[in-house]
Amino acid sequence: MKKIKVLIGFLCLFSGYVTAAPSAGEKAVADAVDHLTLAMLNRDIPELNALTAESLTYGHSSGKVQGKKDFIGDIESGKSAFKTLQMQNQTITLSGDVAFVRHHFSGQAIKGSELVPTEIENFQVWQKQHGKWLLVGRQAFHL
Repeated sequence: MKKIKVLIGFLCLFSGYVTAAPSAGEKAVADAVDHLTLAMLNRDIPELNALTAESLTYGHSSGKVQGKKDFIGDIESGKSAFKTLQMQNQTITLSGDVAFVRHHFSGQAIKGSELVPTEIENFQVWQKQHGKWLLVGRQAFHL
C-alpha cells in the first residue's frame, strides 16, 4: 500500500510537467531559426542568403517592409547590427510544408556607439523549398 501511495504522489507531482517532444519537422524549423539568429548576429551574409527565400517579405516593428536584398544589405552594411540577440518563448506550428513561428525577439541593437535594447514580438513564416526550410515572411510588432 505504501508503494502505491508513493507512486500516486509521484505521478501527481509530475503529471503537469510532461510534454511531448518536438517532432522532427519542428526541430528542423527551430534549427533554421537558430541559424538565422546567429547569421544576423554575426553578419554572416552567405548564411542569410541560404536561409531566406527570394520572395522574402521582412516587416519591421516600425512598419518598414523589406525584400531579401534590402534586409540582407542592412545587415551587411551594419545599418542593422546587434551585440546580443535571442529568440525567447518560441512556438512552432507546422502545416504541411509551411511553419509558423512566434517568439519574443530580445537583443541589444547597435546604433552608432549606443546599445539600444530591443524587445519586440515576431511572427515568422517558413516554407520547405527543395528540402530546406527558408524564411519567406516575418513581421515584428509591439505588444
